[in-house]
This record gives sequence, C-alpha cells and structure tokens, in this order.
Amino acid sequence: MLAPSLDTLTKNMECEEQSTTSSLDIVIKWNGNDYDVKNLNTNSDVKTLKEEIFKCTGVRPERQKLTNLRISGKMAPDECLLSAINIKSGTKIMMVGSKEEDIAEASVVPPKREKGRKCKSYDSEEFDEERVDKMEIHLAKVQNRVDNYEIKMLNDPRPGKKLLVLDIDYTLFDHRSAAESGLELMRPYLHDFLESAYEQYDIVIWSATDMRWIERKMAVLNVANNVAYKIMFYLDNAAMITVHTPKYGVVSVKPLGVIWGKFPENYNKHNTIMFDDIRRNFLMNPKNGLKIRPFREAHLNWEMDKELLHLSVYLYEIAKIDDFTKLNHRNWEKFIKKAQYKKEKRHKRDRTDNNEPKPPDSQPKL
Repeated sequence: MLAPSLDTLTKNMECEEQSTTSSLDIVIKWNGNDYDVKNLNTNSDVKTLKEEIFKCTGVRPERQKLTNLRISGKMAPDECLLSAINIKSGTKIMMVGSKEEDIAEASVVPPKREKGRKCKSYDSEEFDEERVDKMEIHLAKVQNRVDNYEIKMLNDPRPGKKLLVLDIDYTLFDHRSAAESGLELMRPYLHDFLESAYEQYDIVIWSATDMRWIERKMAVLNVANNVAYKIMFYLDNAAMITVHTPKYGVVSVKPLGVIWGKFPENYNKHNTIMFDDIRRNFLMNPKNGLKIRPFREAHLNWEMDKELLHLSVYLYEIAKIDDFTKLNHRNWEKFIKKAQYKKEKRHKRDRTDNNEPKPPDSQPKL
C-alpha cells in the first residue's frame, strides 16, 4: 500500500484544524448598549476578545472587566482560551470599564461656578449660629429657583418614600486623587449603600458643578444605569443660591426648599436628609444636613473607609421616624449605638423569656 502524498497529508491536517475550530458571535453589554463582536475564533484568547471590544467601544483592554466571563469560578485571565471557557455563540458578556477621556474628565477639577464672584469656602461649626434660612432675600432666591430651574427627571417619585440628597465630590467620589480608572476613586460600599437606601428613600444627586460633570461622574461610577436602584434626578450649581453671612460674607449653599417647592406633595423638612462633606451647604436647612467625613486619598483609605456602610444603618433606623427635624444628625453615630443596644437588650430579654420554665399548674389534677 502506497503512503499518502504530502499534499494529501496537508489537506487532511487543514480539514482536521477546521473541524476543531469555529467562529463565535458575542454581544458585549456596556453602559446600557449592546456591541456585537463577530467571527471570533474559538481558539482565540481573552486578550484577543478584549482587543476586539476595544475596537467597538473605545475602552482599552486593561480598563475592561468582563464580569461574567469566568473559569473555575474566577474571572478568566487574558491568556485563557475561549474554547476552555466553553463559551457559546450569541453569549452576552457584561463589561465594566471607562474610556480614557471619561476618566480624565471625571477626575479633573471642575470649573468655578461664577468667575469674579468671591464665594467663601469656610466649613466652620459657627455657620450654624448664623441663621440665614429665614431671611426674605434668601427665600426669594429659593422661590426663583423653584419657578425657573428645570429638572430633568430620570425616575418618578415613589409614594410614601423619604428623600435622600447626596453630594458627589469627597462624599461619593475622590475627585482629586490620580487613578487609572474612575472606579478606583469610588468610595467603598457606594453601590451597597445606594441599594440599601433606595428601599426607603428616593435619591437625588446634587453637586456644586455643571450638569455635564455630574452626568460624566455618575456614568464612570456606574450609578447612572444601575439596576439595583434608581436616581430620581440630578441638580447642579445652577440650582444653588448665594447667601450673605455677617461674619464670612457671600457663600454658595444648597437650599432643599428648591426640591420641596417642586414636589410639595412628596417631600418636606420632615422627611428629607442631605449628606455633604461641607457644612455650609446646609445653611438654609440646618436641621436636615448630615456632614459626612470627606473621602480623600482613595488609595490610602480604601480599606479603612466604612462611612457609607455605617450610614446605611443610620438611614435604615431613622426611616421609622416621622419627623427628621427632631433628630440631631451630628450625633448619628451615637444614635446607631443606642439603637443597637436596645436591640441587643430586647433580644436578650426575649431569649430569657423563652428559656424561663413555666410555673406549675395551680389547679390540682383530679
């Protein structure tokens, strides 16, 4: 029997190779959109897939996090072959990542609100002594914002929910530290905090920057389209007002009366709380503000910062209270400890009652 020719062997090898390889069509879900990656060889590795994703989305491979592309319960490394993952054509892969320009814009210091206006940035406890919330000139400015400021609604108010208003810079995001990704500057437990708060509160984001910066940062932090919670709307620096204090001159503040005037049937001073790292922003609503510890130097404080984790507990506990103005938010940590002590005491009493032997029947058995 004659041996097969070299051409025959070559053809057989090509046929065998074709039978063991095939092409894949994969859908990448990112930022609420679908991106098709077509004709990807099954013998390609994860790095090749990321390079194709970069062509579609503009997100560099080193910035990409393919959340559901896993092998042995762990995220697939770049050198892993797609055939080893047993991925099928038509599979949808969720990606987290940011473009270079988005990271740069979200991390840069935003422009000043009004050029030429000298607005002080003091954050002194003495601000609370200067009651400006009752002055007619300031109330007129609030009414002007109610009448003329346009809110772009993202989600409708929910009946019976309280209101949580959140600052961004140094409250949810360290906007000055250098980082390769905006996610590295996100405050720890942010998404857990927002998901927990959303159960009892409608959520509004209010930052002393332009709207375009707010939208960029919320996109970078994956807050904008998160499925676990919804943001009702954003407010920017145009919704703020300037007030004059006898001691410190002109300062910019965030008057909650703008929201209350827009939604009088839903929110008021009794069911609203605001978190901000600058106390002066509460000047028009001193009883509704909680000064959060600023989140700076993200790389150094990432593992230690548990502010949002603890504040989730505080929000949960005070949601049972009808009037927030009766609370002193400066003592929020003491409030948590007191609530936890009461719970432990109640549980201890319940355990004692359950283990206590029942008294004998006083009636004699006949």
